[in-house]
Amino acid sequence: MAALVTACGSTSGTSAAPATSPTPATSAASASASASAATASTAAAAPAASPAQAGPPPCPTRSLQAKIGVSQGTAGSVYTVIVFTNISNVTCTLYGYPGVSFAGGSPVSQIGLAATESNVTPRQLVTLAPHAVGNALLRIVDAGNFPAAKCHSVPAKFLQIYPPNQTTPILLSFNSQTCSKPVQILTISVVQPGAGSAS
Repeated sequence: MAALVTACGSTSGTSAAPATSPTPATSAASASASASAATASTAAAAPAASPAQAGPPPCPTRSLQAKIGVSQGTAGSVYTVIVFTNISNVTCTLYGYPGVSFAGGSPVSQIGLAATESNVTPRQLVTLAPHAVGNALLRIVDAGNFPAAKCHSVPAKFLQIYPPNQTTPILLSFNSQTCSKPVQILTISVVQPGAGSAS
């Protein structure tokens, strides 16, 4: 933030009286000029506001490829890694959570609730050089864990993935049964560096 600097000019009398006493108008003009000069000098000495530190921009959807990485099943859930690869020739960054949901139908549309965010791992800025990878861990609860009337199980054909801070999704082929009613099937972690693991 720019600092606000206020300068105050001050004048003091001398021990020797001037040969000719200045008129009140001359004294006022002289004091005003001195104050203006002091203010200008102080303003010139004040440092300029520091600009925001430049760095790689956020990765747009068009610069990313998504694929399924390692997966691991547990009782009632599957943990699978979504791997993001920077397929552009420009370094970019990912920060925070991707938006993830199941999708299907024609035209393709979201099925059920989007993934809730896991707060186990804190956010960090992930810098992706060209061809570098980052990952987010997705937990998928088995739709069979829910009563049929509460779930209304339907087949999904895709994962609809919004990279962090982007509004254009990636459709990733992924066959699964999911709930069309609003029960929480998916949980997603923050993006982290590397290809990740399912543990």
